[in-house]
Amino acid sequence: MYIIVGLGNPGTKYEGTRHNMGFDVIDALVERNKVPSSGTKFHALYGSGRIGNERIVLAKPLTYMNLSGTAVREITDFYKIDVKTELIVISDDIDLDPGRIRIRKKGSAGGQNGMKDIIAKLGTDEFVRVRVGTGAKPAGWDLADWVLSRFSAGERKTVDEAILRAAAAVETIVTDGADAAMNRFNVK
Repeated sequence: MYIIVGLGNPGTKYEGTRHNMGFDVIDALVERNKVPSSGTKFHALYGSGRIGNERIVLAKPLTYMNLSGTAVREITDFYKIDVKTELIVISDDIDLDPGRIRIRKKGSAGGQNGMKDIIAKLGTDEFVRVRVGTGAKPAGWDLADWVLSRFSAGERKTVDEAILRAAAAVETIVTDGADAAMNRFNVK
């Protein structure tokens, strides 16, 4: 079983923003794998289904980005999973260009506040994460304003393709393992 959590902020105000890449990838996984909604629980919207032969739970925390660890801790405790091998967290990353994705099996939060909270609440940084590039903050921009901004029309096509690649990467992690996904999707 895998718990797959996409990070973002709830509400229409935040739809399509750079910070909601995790939510966007979860939406793509729902559509691609026909995962029905199970409603709200664990401080998250969630649904259960399958990718290949593996049971999955897809979740979008409703706690807002900076408190994502609350939802992740609740759902991982409820399902009693091994977070090192059965948790996948999807987030935005300002250190990657729009359209790039990066998969890691452990590591720091890299300045991403939702990831910081998850690491703090789980007490470990050893879990699989899929980071989707949103591009670096331009000079003169406040970081919060940047991550809550929307992509330009020119970036949108690239980002939409990255969302689909990130969904395919998650599916590969579930069916073939994180190493196989890293070899396939972590391009230099």
